Amino acid sequence: MKRWTVYFAGLVVSVGLSSGCARKEAQAAAAPSVNLDPCAAALAQGPERDDRDRAIARLQQLARSLASPEGEIERLGYAYVARARVSSDPGDYTLAERAAACLERRRPGDPAALLLKGHVLHQLHRFAEAERIARDLVARRSFVLDYGLLGDAVMEQGRLDEAADAYQKMIDLKPFYQSYTRAAHLRWLKGDLDGAIDVMRLAIGAASPRDPESAAWAWTRLAAYELQADRAGAAASAAEMALRYQPDYPAALLVQGRIFLATDRPADAVAVLRNAARLNPLPEYQWTLADALRLQRLDVEATAIEAEMVARGRITDPRTLSLYLATRRMDAPKAIALAEEELRARADVFTLDAHAWALAASGRIREALPVITRAVAEGTEDARLFLHAGLINAAAGRGRDAKRWLNKAEHLRSMLLPSELEELDKSLTGTARESGELK
Repeated sequence: MKRWTVYFAGLVVSVGLSSGCARKEAQAAAAPSVNLDPCAAALAQGPERDDRDRAIARLQQLARSLASPEGEIERLGYAYVARARVSSDPGDYTLAERAAACLERRRPGDPAALLLKGHVLHQLHRFAEAERIARDLVARRSFVLDYGLLGDAVMEQGRLDEAADAYQKMIDLKPFYQSYTRAAHLRWLKGDLDGAIDVMRLAIGAASPRDPESAAWAWTRLAAYELQADRAGAAASAAEMALRYQPDYPAALLVQGRIFLATDRPADAVAVLRNAARLNPLPEYQWTLADALRLQRLDVEATAIEAEMVARGRITDPRTLSLYLATRRMDAPKAIALAEEELRARADVFTLDAHAWALAASGRIREALPVITRAVAEGTEDARLFLHAGLINAAAGRGRDAKRWLNKAEHLRSMLLPSELEELDKSLTGTARESGELK
């Protein structure tokens, strides 16, 4: 962070609005199959339902027609990764892994094959393995995207200073869309919201018109940042821009639903969030939808959504399910187990928060306190982190610290779900009464 000022003045999804992925299903699908030709698997014809499918089909056809198709196979692998981000289909990560294996078979030790494989491992949350590949690549060459993979892998493992160094190298080599988006997110993680907004706007300006999903993602992140900055109008405009680039983009619909909740439009939120959860049935989407449904007194539908989330969340996004269970005071041992399972892969601030919150829900406050202290130590401005820090400190009898964290959560209340706002309002009332502010 400290050296980025050479490029940017004035120095985040999961990410503030984190995006889970169906990684266990993908990991199972991506397990090597005996005697399976990876090139045949990567090039096998699939359905052509939309423009993204047709673009993949064209790459496959071109690769089959060339004597040296390595470039097309590499692009095909990244096309599978991009489609997986939109569709949440774990099978696409399998196909991307097959494309990487195909490249490796044709050109053993090929850096392009290793980089593609590293990105697949990152998407599967196998961050330590991705880091090993990235370190091998940066030792062999100075290619901008190698440093991007390295930064991504170490960031997810909670090593933000190392991530900053890697992203700085990216910017030194090439200030462009991918370096800007990473810089913006890391600035957000370090508590620099204004800097994150500035750099994300640079990313939007640098996005290729031939890649609408990338533009949609950048606009979606900007919408979340603007909502946190308490500029609901700007946030709504950014979400609408994301949906212009990528209609029915689940992440943009989720942010749009959160904006509607923050601006007291629960009926509009329900309509948008139903579509988002249908397209991307992950715990983050389902929890948000269920809360919106309960505001509209649609409790039967909310209960059904929550039951599905609990049934499948361990596979699709254990961290968010852990947070949900702890917030609902349901099955605390399971919440702890899910968070600890996630910690084995990554130790970022949000996984530490989930672990602390699960421990607190089980009454293990003494254990929760140092974990939440680590989670907030990086300076990330996140309402959920602040809420949990406040409640855990209150339970530990640290009233002054509890009040400080709860007041910070109140300042960012637009970023909390309705069920979390209930916790916040109840706790603020309690701390005010204890301090004599309420009689």
